[in-house]
Amino acid sequence: MKILNNLKKNAILLIVITIIVLYFVLKDDLEGIIDTLKNMDIKYILLALIFYIIYVVLKGYINYKIIRDPEKVSKKEAISQNIISQFFNGITPFQTGGEPMAVYMLTEQGIPVSKATHYMVQSFIFYQLALVICGFFAVVYNFIFHIFPKVQFLQHLVLLGFLINIGVVILLLLSYSKQFTNWICNISIKISKKFKHKVKEEDIRQKFEDYHKGFSELTSRKRLFVGGVLLNMASLLCLYSVPYFVLLGMGDGTKMTIVETIVSSAYVYLIGAFVPIPGASGGIEYGFTQFFGNFLEGSIISAMLIVWRFLTYYLGVIIGGILFNIRERVKK
Repeated sequence: MKILNNLKKNAILLIVITIIVLYFVLKDDLEGIIDTLKNMDIKYILLALIFYIIYVVLKGYINYKIIRDPEKVSKKEAISQNIISQFFNGITPFQTGGEPMAVYMLTEQGIPVSKATHYMVQSFIFYQLALVICGFFAVVYNFIFHIFPKVQFLQHLVLLGFLINIGVVILLLLSYSKQFTNWICNISIKISKKFKHKVKEEDIRQKFEDYHKGFSELTSRKRLFVGGVLLNMASLLCLYSVPYFVLLGMGDGTKMTIVETIVSSAYVYLIGAFVPIPGASGGIEYGFTQFFGNFLEGSIISAMLIVWRFLTYYLGVIIGGILFNIRERVKK
């Protein structure tokens, strides 16, 4: 009940922020934006949607390959669970709700909590490594070609986010060492006691033990490791390409190349990681207008923002919410 109440509060917050963001997006050129949206070439918008669907399907397929138990989790079920996880990521701050829900759904399929946690740890490792690799190429590309001359401050913020992600990857690699994992675990226990959190020491140790096992298991599955990282990179490139096809749909495809679009998208999502609001709402839209604003202006960028945000965020939240409700009703 408490979880549902928190979800309702987050949903209300999300609706309020969405209305505020839409106001600022539409207020200066409502007529021009509506005219641009009315004249969209729908086939390119459908192509953008297909690329987003590929992103979602690939993420679910990666989890299916990690679990390796088609009798308990089929490909269809893995993809469905990923869509529901997208919903919980979308309505929780810093996208923290997806992984716990994924673990919960796996336990419902008869998978022990410890194994379900291992699987999600492995999925997170694949994603984080792919994120850093894609981010690295984006940062290097901008360093060489200087494609964002108008937003120097945001570039520095993105660089900070990229360095934080590198730090996370370094910690992931160090976690292969049992000694290092125990050291981090002991620090976490001390911090927890200092702030008097009501978390049992054995629970903290168990979580770190699960994490270490999840990472260590990957070393014996090298093919899965490489494949998981490459598939995550492919999924991210699909996600980062969506604005390009939206732009083509606006009839203005000469302003940006596909590479510039991918780099701009990577920067936008790195900015979104700093926003502690469900869906990074407000911050991610601002980042979009600033980075894509180096190439586009006027009603085009505003109309493009609306379509892109609907396809890559709101649509997933809506469908994920519907699937979650269907799942709950079937259980009852």
